[in-house]
Amino acid sequence: MAGFALLAVAVLSTGCAAQTDPDDAASTGSAPASASTTASAPAGSSDPAGSSSSAATATEEAEGTPFPGDTQADVADAVDPDGLTVTAVRAASHDGFDRVVFELSGSGTPGWRVEYVDAPTAQGSGAAIDVPGAAYLAVSLQGTSYPYDSGAEEVARGAVPVSGTDVVQGVFYDATFEGVSAAVIGTADQAPFRVYSLTGPSRVVVEVATAG
Repeated sequence: MAGFALLAVAVLSTGCAAQTDPDDAASTGSAPASASTTASAPAGSSDPAGSSSSAATATEEAEGTPFPGDTQADVADAVDPDGLTVTAVRAASHDGFDRVVFELSGSGTPGWRVEYVDAPTAQGSGAAIDVPGAAYLAVSLQGTSYPYDSGAEEVARGAVPVSGTDVVQGVFYDATFEGVSAAVIGTADQAPFRVYSLTGPSRVVVEVATAG
């Protein structure tokens, strides 16, 4: 009996190994996750509500598997948003994809709609947005708050510094208007992409494939 108990403990310890948080990971092709981080399923999956992203814990993908995304619009509903203001936007290159992360204050998860558009325009005014790239991913985060309501400092409207990426050519943050925080990701072409959310802190992650 003692030998069986020791074996059971060893198996449980192996299964509880922590996974890697996407913002801290080195350039790898694995899906980001951590033991304390909840993420929505990669774009391309479906749920009863018709969203291309359903709540699930992100699991590490096998090396060499095809990028789990496509070029179709990715939509998800907000979940208990409270004081969500975009406080940071960053982009980085990884093995097989470029990643753009939108970090938010507050709690809950914003909704989103991410899709390719012909010509990016500013919300509210409709003015043209100038961002490098031959294709444009419009990002709309729903359920967000103005900084004077949340008490958080919002990212300044304008171009976000981007360097060292491949398919992502530029990012423009368009600020918040009537509960929607918008941005445009300029890409080299209409490459497949996926979107998912993380908590602790709240983040929305957009990954764009750099290889077929």
